[in-house]
Amino acid sequence: MQTDITVKNVTSSERKQSSYFTLLKPVLDYFVAAILLIITSPLFLVVSIGIKLHSPGPVFFYQKRIGKDGKPFRMIKFRSMRVNADSTPHKEYVQSLIKQNTRPRDLGKETLKLEAEADSRITGLGKFLRSFGLDELPQLINVLKGEMSIVGPRPSLDYELEVYEEWHKQRLAVLPGITGVWQVTAHNSVPFNEMVQIDMDYIQNASLWLDLKVMLLTPIEMLKKKG
Repeated sequence: MQTDITVKNVTSSERKQSSYFTLLKPVLDYFVAAILLIITSPLFLVVSIGIKLHSPGPVFFYQKRIGKDGKPFRMIKFRSMRVNADSTPHKEYVQSLIKQNTRPRDLGKETLKLEAEADSRITGLGKFLRSFGLDELPQLINVLKGEMSIVGPRPSLDYELEVYEEWHKQRLAVLPGITGVWQVTAHNSVPFNEMVQIDMDYIQNASLWLDLKVMLLTPIEMLKKKG
């Protein structure tokens, strides 16, 4: 059943909120990304060496993602999969989750994460990197390039966008983020429509304090191995 969500008229409070995205958020993003890149540079080196020793192929993985206003960009990650891994199982799985608005209980699981696909495509070191979210660290470079934000909706894959309903596309109104409210609250435990609603709530209520709170909660979630 199609969810009935309409785009609200922009109110004065929302115009005030939007000034945070325009003026303060880019400055915060650049500052935090630059500091984190400096702090984590030894970790970058260790992970890079580990990837080269563990499996043949490049250190970084570049993937087409959909950014603000539907503009595509190349997202950077530490490579966690084998070279030339087939993306078809993941494509079919996520498109099904979106179209059917699947809940974990519909699959008899506690999470919507595709474990079987991970077993066949992801290297041993890659599983470790993903379990702690370390494969996402190079996206700090995307933030410095102005393609991503520290906090925001996760960037969509092009084959996810293929099955979006029109109201889903409202999550593309802002820069995608490395982390976000969904990641530190629901994370793979809610259906797609609810995830989009969480993103839309963030867009409507974003503030400096909310972004700082999400940033502080993110490493806690990483240490809990939620990725």
